[in-house]
Amino acid sequence: MATPSQHDLRNDFRALLVSEKCYYTASTFDPMSARIAADLGFEVGILGGSVASLQVLAAPDFALITLSEFTEQATRIGRVARLPIIADADHGYGNALNVMRTIVELERAGVAALTIEDTLLPAKYGHKSTDLIPVEEAVGKLKAALEARIDPIMSIIARTNAGQLTIEETIVRVKAYQAVGVDGICMVGIRDFAHLEEITQHITIPVMLVAYDNPELRDRERLAANGVRIVVNGHAAYFAAIKATYDCLREQRGIAEGTLDASELSTRYSTLEENRVWANKYMDVQE
Repeated sequence: MATPSQHDLRNDFRALLVSEKCYYTASTFDPMSARIAADLGFEVGILGGSVASLQVLAAPDFALITLSEFTEQATRIGRVARLPIIADADHGYGNALNVMRTIVELERAGVAALTIEDTLLPAKYGHKSTDLIPVEEAVGKLKAALEARIDPIMSIIARTNAGQLTIEETIVRVKAYQAVGVDGICMVGIRDFAHLEEITQHITIPVMLVAYDNPELRDRERLAANGVRIVVNGHAAYFAAIKATYDCLREQRGIAEGTLDASELSTRYSTLEENRVWANKYMDVQE
């Protein structure tokens, strides 16, 4: 089967955005997982920033991966993908000028869409790792992203953390971002449908949710009715791969079955706890 062109895949993603349905993403962390997802009928995949950090660096999601490293992985996937891939571009790897570079590189990598978030990354001295940048700075980064895009079919999606904001603050941000002309709004931290509906009544463009399989948000028809077109329910496939690798190698060494689950394994082998200690010691990160 021939691999579709990047332009065709971007058009496919646009078709999802303008449809009346809600689609769940497949976690696509390498070329093989992207091929498997397409063969199983998934309409869209996502390369998560946290997953890329684990896959490429065995590092936690502390903004340690560089743009070049992330782009290399996105390119490997884009080279063979038969479904549209969303790239989680975090904060665009810096300021507005860095965002422009991010757009150029990921567009060349072949992604169909990407998200740019307003989180203050990497964490600054004396701040929380979930702090957000000012709305005005985020707007500037989004304007820069749109300016840098060459193929207008590639979708640029603005992301914010509704779990860190009041409903009123979230509405201010999403209205400011959609006024810039982005192709969609991505939100993380939505608690339930009441929370979602308070916000989506102010959004006139497609919505993407990072829901982490929240049981309060599992009604796909109701999501669709609120303009939600894309839902990311986590990266279970990647963590299953970690668990399977551990169990296979453990059995080869004749080691008795362990009790660590996939999440615990990813913490253990990504030195998450050590990085947390370093963040507190050297940056006074206020968790």
